[in-house]
Amino acid sequence: MPNNNSMPLHSKQRNKMGLWQVIALAVGTMVGASIFSIFGLGARLAGPNLPLVFVLSGSIALLVAYSYATLGSRIISDAGPIEFILKGLGDGILTGALSILFWLTYVVSIALFAKGFASYLLPLLDIPATSFASSVTEASVVLVFLVLGFLGSSAVGKAELVIVVIKLSILGLFVVLGIWSIKPYLVTPVFTATALTGSVNAIAIFFLSYMGFGLVTNASEHMHNPQKNVPRAIYLSILIVSIVYILVSLVAVGNLTLPDLIKAEDNALAVAAEPFLGQTGFLLISLGALFSIASALNATLFGGANVAYALARDGELPRAFNRKLWFGSNEGLYFTAALGIAFALMFNLNGIASITSGVFMVIYLFVLFSHWKLKKQYGGNPLIIATGFVVVAIVFLLLLKYQWDTDRGSFYGTCIVLGGSLLLEIIYRGITRRDFIQRELTLLKKGEEDLKGELDKDFSMLLPHQQRRNP
Repeated sequence: MPNNNSMPLHSKQRNKMGLWQVIALAVGTMVGASIFSIFGLGARLAGPNLPLVFVLSGSIALLVAYSYATLGSRIISDAGPIEFILKGLGDGILTGALSILFWLTYVVSIALFAKGFASYLLPLLDIPATSFASSVTEASVVLVFLVLGFLGSSAVGKAELVIVVIKLSILGLFVVLGIWSIKPYLVTPVFTATALTGSVNAIAIFFLSYMGFGLVTNASEHMHNPQKNVPRAIYLSILIVSIVYILVSLVAVGNLTLPDLIKAEDNALAVAAEPFLGQTGFLLISLGALFSIASALNATLFGGANVAYALARDGELPRAFNRKLWFGSNEGLYFTAALGIAFALMFNLNGIASITSGVFMVIYLFVLFSHWKLKKQYGGNPLIIATGFVVVAIVFLLLLKYQWDTDRGSFYGTCIVLGGSLLLEIIYRGITRRDFIQRELTLLKKGEEDLKGELDKDFSMLLPHQQRRNP
């Protein structure tokens, strides 16, 4: 295997991802996270207001994305939000706890994908969705990708782009064929007290629909011109996904009555295709969902969780690494997969969704707070940053209230994840004395060393042969 440290600079540049490859990485994760997995939950909570929910949750995501884009264009590090927090808060117990929480966001996401996969696979195979069948399917899909990881994984680049094109094509077909049969009275917004309460709760949960945009900053070292492409990729990915979500929700809610959507909560999108596509639509959307969720699960397990685990364990990432490998830390792969399965077996789909949304919001809050502290150094509009922090904080509190009122298990699950991260950091730091190192500074030093080596080599080639042999 070639050593990345010895690769010429021009070769490294050729291996970097372009703008649309990075957008594909983010869009692929976002689309797999919610439009298939928890669409039925959104229909139950928001009813005809679901398209409006996607508009509002996307707007909130843009407030957070502003800080990610601003900091990500200036702080080029695959550590992403943890690098931002480290610069804003410095090294300490809190930063360490947030790094563990960052890893746990991927663990809970894996559980969400596993449950979503089972929700579409079992009806497609006409297998009753018993507790046993669902549990076996959820565990099996994670284990399958665990085994695939041992068989070897390579950089996805163009393949990731192809996967996203297939996903969006299936959803595009769903929209194009279904938009003509929308019944306007089914998608007319309702503003009663009950409808508004349900819509607010849906916004709090569907905020996770946009969580994939953060992966852009976790790939910043591997992209061309990150100073310009990080903000572009973040904003374009949110724009693309927002359009997809709004159109798909309009077609789904506008073609199937609310009681029918709620009845088919776990695979609502496939059932919503039946009125205008029949059984073919059910099959097409189910296969698209399985394909989409599986690719998102793989991207999370081998393109995000590995980075987060290395940060939590060592306080830094290797100077050069393949984002699709676990850096020789296979125990992290086992531990991540095992915890993902455990969360999937302990909580229902709705509970997992709300826990995922909650832990991501905590990370977002600390990124926004760090941006506020760093705004003079790295730039940023104080009003946008402050508005983002206040809005996300309010949505987070509303989510906790929703969990308390409807599912105490998910409320306790969120508290355990948050409190457990802090406790683990106190114990782990006490044992290992692990510190966090600003990756951006080590990369700058390494870049200078690489450039010096290249210049020395080029200079030596200009010297006469005898002078090179006898300096």
